[in-house]
Amino acid sequence: MKTSKSRTAAALMALGLLAGATTPALASGGGNDVIRSGGCSGHSTWKLKAKPDNGRLEVEGEVDSNRNGQTWRWRILHNGNVSAHGVATTTAPSGSFSVARRLVNAAGTDHIGWRAVNRATGETCRGGLSI
Repeated sequence: MKTSKSRTAAALMALGLLAGATTPALASGGGNDVIRSGGCSGHSTWKLKAKPDNGRLEVEGEVDSNRNGQTWRWRILHNGNVSAHGVATTTAPSGSFSVARRLVNAAGTDHIGWRAVNRATGETCRGGLSI
């Protein structure tokens, strides 16, 4: 039957066009993220993420302690130098905090470090990545 074959061919063509239309968008979004995570010196966990963003690097550091109201001193290192630092407090609902900064994207490989220290307990979180 001609109509059945025509519908099948049209459906396959539409799927091919749809896949072709979405593939570039998927490939360009989020494919360059570098993510590292690990445990801290106590029960908390850390995560560090970096990705290129309009000629800069978007960097995000996170600590999850599962406890609200903890105060942490944090810093982000870029190629061995302190690039950003501050104090953050864990909040509900997850007992975590995160900070995001945009850094200069230096020529070659960038080395990003993350360190956070709980001001009350001294628990330390640290990690790094290269992008």
